[in-house]
Amino acid sequence: MKKKIITILSLLVIFTVACSVLFNNKETKNNLKKVKVAEVAHSIFYAPQYVALHNGYFKDVGLDVEIILTAGADKVTAAVLSGDVDIGFSGSEATIYVYNQGEKDYLKTFAQLTQKDGSFIVSRTKINNFTLNDLKGKFIIGGRLGGMPEMTLEYILTQNGIIPGQDVEIDTSIAFAAMQGAFIGGTGDFVSLFEPNATLLEKEGYGYIVASLGELGGNVPYTAYNARISYLEKNPKIIENFTKAIQKGLDFVHKNDSKTIAKIIAKEFPDTKLEDLITVIDRYKEANTWPTTTDFTEESFNHLQDIMINAKQLDKKVDYKDLIYIK
Repeated sequence: MKKKIITILSLLVIFTVACSVLFNNKETKNNLKKVKVAEVAHSIFYAPQYVALHNGYFKDVGLDVEIILTAGADKVTAAVLSGDVDIGFSGSEATIYVYNQGEKDYLKTFAQLTQKDGSFIVSRTKINNFTLNDLKGKFIIGGRLGGMPEMTLEYILTQNGIIPGQDVEIDTSIAFAAMQGAFIGGTGDFVSLFEPNATLLEKEGYGYIVASLGELGGNVPYTAYNARISYLEKNPKIIENFTKAIQKGLDFVHKNDSKTIAKIIAKEFPDTKLEDLITVIDRYKEANTWPTTTDFTEESFNHLQDIMINAKQLDKKVDYKDLIYIK
């Protein structure tokens, strides 16, 4: 009888522990804070973000992150300002535009993901030993006027003595998502494209990748995360934890080879072969595309504004402390 009682008690203990584990797991899942992020484009360029997502770094810090494609920085800021999403992911030029328009609950940048231009120049014809001078007298699809890709292109050209509108014609009328299709349709001698679009276009025989704007342009504060002031003030822990997860994503891409990274982010790009993913990641690594830290420095912020002033999209600089969230 005593043995039966001990056995029953033992089973009850095991059952209680099992229920506790199941309950706690369910509770942990339900306690994840939902965070919606609007991303300006879906590109291998943002590999550290997808690594953070698929390696579970967001969940590790208590966040359930949903990434929503919202093509164009203007569309991203509209989504953040309306409250449709919590965090925007785009070029930080968008936060300056919002601030200068007098928005009360404006946006601040709190973390960067890339430090180089992620575009590649694709030529309609094969060019050996390409230089920027090969663009002279030609027509290039450059992206939306006032957008980071187009402004960086103009800055790179100007720094190399090539005057946009005079030495080379840049088409800014074509929407970001339509640039590849326009080039395939016969518009332009060159086009500036993100990956995987540039590689896919080349593989399909529509053009040739001739240069990386990231390598040509040097360090540029390109894409970063932003949120409304009210959200930042109410959710400092979410912002802190989100940034920690992104930092782990950056650490991972710096510590691992391209094949390892490609396997993790492959589900984000089902139409891209693994070998092509590896090739693109290799290119981004060679260009030192990803920073080692999420910190957005005052120097980089001022450089961003130099690019905007060069593109005639900004008259005077905004103070770093007004638009960068200091943790």
